[in-house]
Amino acid sequence: MVDQDKKIVKKEEKPVAGVHFSDAVPARVEEVIGRTGMRGEATQIRCRILEGRDKDKVLRRNVKGPIQKNDVLMLRETEIEARPLNKTGRGTR
Repeated sequence: MVDQDKKIVKKEEKPVAGVHFSDAVPARVEEVIGRTGMRGEATQIRCRILEGRDKDKVLRRNVKGPIQKNDVLMLRETEIEARPLNKTGRGTR
């Protein structure tokens, strides 16, 4: 509700060229481990964090879409790591 006597005060925003995304951290793909998912739609990789609090930490992540060694990903979080792929085939324990 705004009174006629009062001026409307807008929240200050930083001038941003283009679209503003949430904070992300760059990571370089060091190794492509293999395919994962029910139909092989994701690829498991090992990547090294390039900046931020966890700089030089190596993570295992699942990535959807085309990916190759030395690509740079922008990760929204660097705390959760993917489970390792098991090399056993179907029906073996």
